[in-house]
Amino acid sequence: MTVYIDDAVHPWRGERWAHLMADTLPELHAMAAQLGIPRRAFQNRRSGAHYDVPAPLRLQAIALGAQAISRHTDRALVKAVISNAREQYQA
Repeated sequence: MTVYIDDAVHPWRGERWAHLMADTLPELHAMAAQLGIPRRAFQNRRSGAHYDVPAPLRLQAIALGAQAISRHTDRALVKAVISNAREQYQA
């Protein structure tokens, strides 16, 4: 199983943000906890279960084992990861 983090390209509140996603929700929550991201930051959305991660934490996530994926060069993998994140949405 794998945790993924995409490019930090989404601007918000003066920072760039990445999306933290995973093959399973337990893995996703465990990585977020390791990064010090509170559970209340979890985004359970129809667009995909994820956490938003500020750019400085992206490198820490990678150091902890998250696989870096790029929307520019890994399009098929990014599409598959997002599709899996959508399937994890719990209404």
